[in-house]
Amino acid sequence: MVTKMLPSQWISASLLVLLLSLQPGVHAFYLPGTFMHTYSPEEEISAKVNSLTSIETEVPFSYYSLPYCKPLGGVKKSAENLGEILMGDQIDNSPYRFRVNVNESVYLCTTDPLTKEQAELLKKRARDLYQVNMILDNLPVMRFTEQNGMMIQWTGFPVGYNPTGSNEDYIINHLKFRVLVHQYEAQGDVVVTGEDGVAIVESDRKSGFQIVGFEVVPCSVKRDPEAMSKLKMYDTVDSVNCPLELEKSQAIRENERIAFTYEVEYVKSNIKWPSRWDAYLKMDGAKVHWFSIMNSMMVVFFLAGIVFVIFLRTVRRDLTRYEEMDKEAQAQMNEELSGWKLVVGDVFREPSSSKLLCVMVADGIQITGMAVVTIVFAALGFLSPASRGMLLTGMIILYLFLGIIAGYVGVRLWRTIKGTSEGWKSVAWLTSCFFPGIVFIILTVLNSILWGKKSTGALPISLFFTLLALWFCISVPLTLIGGLMGTRAASIDYPVRTNQIPREIPERKFPSWLLVLGAGTLPFGTLFIELFFILSSIWLGRFYYVFGFLFIVLFLLVIVCGEVSLVLTYMHLCVEDWKWWWKAFFASGSVAFYVFLYSINYLVFDLRSLSGPVSATLYLGYSLIMALAIMLSTGAIGFLLSFYFVHYLFSSVKID
Repeated sequence: MVTKMLPSQWISASLLVLLLSLQPGVHAFYLPGTFMHTYSPEEEISAKVNSLTSIETEVPFSYYSLPYCKPLGGVKKSAENLGEILMGDQIDNSPYRFRVNVNESVYLCTTDPLTKEQAELLKKRARDLYQVNMILDNLPVMRFTEQNGMMIQWTGFPVGYNPTGSNEDYIINHLKFRVLVHQYEAQGDVVVTGEDGVAIVESDRKSGFQIVGFEVVPCSVKRDPEAMSKLKMYDTVDSVNCPLELEKSQAIRENERIAFTYEVEYVKSNIKWPSRWDAYLKMDGAKVHWFSIMNSMMVVFFLAGIVFVIFLRTVRRDLTRYEEMDKEAQAQMNEELSGWKLVVGDVFREPSSSKLLCVMVADGIQITGMAVVTIVFAALGFLSPASRGMLLTGMIILYLFLGIIAGYVGVRLWRTIKGTSEGWKSVAWLTSCFFPGIVFIILTVLNSILWGKKSTGALPISLFFTLLALWFCISVPLTLIGGLMGTRAASIDYPVRTNQIPREIPERKFPSWLLVLGAGTLPFGTLFIELFFILSSIWLGRFYYVFGFLFIVLFLLVIVCGEVSLVLTYMHLCVEDWKWWWKAFFASGSVAFYVFLYSINYLVFDLRSLSGPVSATLYLGYSLIMALAIMLSTGAIGFLLSFYFVHYLFSSVKID
């Protein structure tokens, strides 16, 4: 018996599991983000196919855009969540049928003679290194290749290949599947999450076989199309070994008829179902990865400790000397003020473009909150890679609902700077539209490019309206509510008065913005190693699931951003530069500049296979969105800590 529950009933389901686990003789099991299915012998399972993808173009296309065999009942699309659509996934059913524990070699279909357009398209997809992404029981198909004496693991298999020294292109038309199964004994009721993200309670679970691995060896086999066309789909054919000779391989030519076949072998495995994703999530060079992260942590803590100690000694010495003086000495010192004490009448003077500053800080806090909650949930296993698209969907939902915090922060900062709530509505509106508006413009440009290429990565018009509805019906109202709460919160009063006439800032040999730009190198040092793995997972199709490390890196990044911004703010105040507001923001926010430069470096040296201006434009567009989000997040962290420091510093000393 299977019962589906709405997401809002998750709490009830959790309580049910807890109560069941307390009852004697009842066994409960829970694994978030997955759906355990036990199959009977000879039970039929249909594989699904996702979009064709390539690390050379990064433009996905539908599987059935090529002349492949179609299911007897027609092509049917699977239900997709918001994240899957945004990532360009298009999951369809396929004619590939698997019967549990039945080894077989079967015939699928023979195509009509290839037209010139079909032959050219197949050749282009093969030369552009497009991969077929097949899924069985929610597991992506995996293949292994040997390179330089090492076994390299890939997900998917190529559309075709072009051998070195040959003018012909060859299609993959025979697949040798190897399905790993684990024999399962019934253990009682189970509460799991279905593929659509809905909680499911299953009772009376039967014993049987669970699929714990899905591997393939792709082959190109030339067969007699006349003889093969007499067969029906799923008729038995002879098993073949993958030929090494090109004469026995199926070339892609105009008017050529191509026969598609496959064979299945089932192998019993000791891998248990909860561990079946381990083969996908293990990262190459794990020792180097761990050592690099630990090395970065040690360097960051060492530098942060030095900065923190110097900073504490300098400021505390100034304050202690002042507090130990008698009134006459304090009066004399006030006449001989130097350094940061000279800007006491200007330090809280309203900065230029104060409304924009409030908006950027508020959006940065919203992005930071989204990142922290997402990483925590992912580290706890609630955003499993088995639930495709859930990570991106979760990020979008969190961002929408965190608009209330952004509105509160932006309006309260506006009140602090202006001393009044007047104009708070425009601040809240801009907060809700600034970052999403920029992202929407960039995505529209990129989407128009994908539309022109007829790619599955292009967002449908209906999704555009859905995103706009979510934006204006959830994010904007919540941001306005947060802004209203900000107008009613206790105001932050400045500890010193601001002079009517601004103080002249002494000239400096070098522009202060050079120091601000250079400050971003330290936060970048904590980030760039993880950035490499994240970029590899996005653009090279690798799985990224070391969210525990990512959380540590994020924690270090927050610390370093705060310290760098504090130190630079103090240095500017010491040279009588009271225009610290924007510099505090960009001291830590400038890390985004180095992130974008690193993205370009990654494009040039690590994505050398990426070809064409369209692919480069897509890559740079998405990298720009990432850099903007990082700038707002790190800038907001640095600014708020600097503001707290300046407020504390000038409230500790009374200067008339």
